[in-house]
Amino acid sequence: MTFDVNKVRADFPILAREVNGKPLVYLDNGASSQKPQVVIDAINTAYSEEYANVHRGLHFLSNLATEKYESVRGVVAKFLGASDENSIVLNSGTTEGINLVAYGWAMENLSAGDEIILSVMEHHANIVPWHFLRERMGIKLVWVDVDVTGDLDPQKVIDAITPRTKLIAITHMSNVLGTVVDVKPICEAARAKGVATLIDGSQASVHMPVDVEDLGCDFYPVTGHKLYGPSGSGAIYIRPERMAEMRPFIGGGDMIKEVHKDAVIYNDAPMKFEAGTPGIVQTIGLGVALDYMMGLGMENIAAHERVLRDYARDRLDGLNWLNVQGQSANKGAIFSFTLEGAAHAHDISTVLDKKGVAVRAGQHCTGPLMDHLGLTATCRASFGMYNTTDEVDALVDALELCHKLFA
Repeated sequence: MTFDVNKVRADFPILAREVNGKPLVYLDNGASSQKPQVVIDAINTAYSEEYANVHRGLHFLSNLATEKYESVRGVVAKFLGASDENSIVLNSGTTEGINLVAYGWAMENLSAGDEIILSVMEHHANIVPWHFLRERMGIKLVWVDVDVTGDLDPQKVIDAITPRTKLIAITHMSNVLGTVVDVKPICEAARAKGVATLIDGSQASVHMPVDVEDLGCDFYPVTGHKLYGPSGSGAIYIRPERMAEMRPFIGGGDMIKEVHKDAVIYNDAPMKFEAGTPGIVQTIGLGVALDYMMGLGMENIAAHERVLRDYARDRLDGLNWLNVQGQSANKGAIFSFTLEGAAHAHDISTVLDKKGVAVRAGQHCTGPLMDHLGLTATCRASFGMYNTTDEVDALVDALELCHKLFA
């Protein structure tokens, strides 16, 4: 099918509104995306006509809610290229998914002195759980830097593997630089050495096709609110062999079969990693969002965003007073920048907001990367499938106003 960005935009009601008397130019997709009407309708229907708790009841509404909720497992599997829907654990997002790996797998399989390899580009959600293990178990964190363009050389990651390496936890796409990491050779080399791999898919899964089985990773978490779905929704792919090595770390509800005074019998995977009443409606909304994206075609979305990336790169490169971080040839449509002079990222974003342009300002939950770049904060314009080249022009016009104000 042909990708028509104007038709896509019509599916997102919030894009028709104004901010500060200007048309909304929403360029904060790296933090969270807007929602299409089909997702909003699905949420409304689930609450107003179909709501009940799942897995527990035999009545009509509970069966209906359970069927809709459980169907999302297969949708996520299809979206990520997983052949077995039981390799998908449903959760509240990537942060919960990574913590599940930390508590459910790493704490069971690592010991003091073992090593976890991270890149300096990682989001705090893919750093802090490993710091917990460093503090509490004596695990060693091994860091791999990016080069001057923001690229991460897969061979540098592979070369960092030692006999004590047990896990490599690497982002698939940087939320700050937009760098797309060639993770497949990392996963292949790690698997040959018996090292597990966690690939953070929070950004990459939004912008390009993903096939976890082709990548060969062991863990691949995604988060729903970036995938044009509801907040509080997400999932993680876990290779079945790794799932067999895990123990649950949250107890209660659907993760058990039987509970007695002197014993407990856990449910089968993946259910034993899904404790308590889940985000029923959020997960149903996530399934609708993924179906919407697959209906448009992930290759089509990626192609459209490459056009945006290239156009934005050309326009931003023409601003010789703008410092853009990360110039990888293989990057998504994410641009982090600062202005020459004393203008703080927060001041820049405030001026942009007055022009209706929404960007993110700060460290973007990437403290080690900011330290590596020698920066305290940047502004970030992150594009999604509904953005246009006209909105790139609006960003540039607003930046030129910033330059006049702060020069």
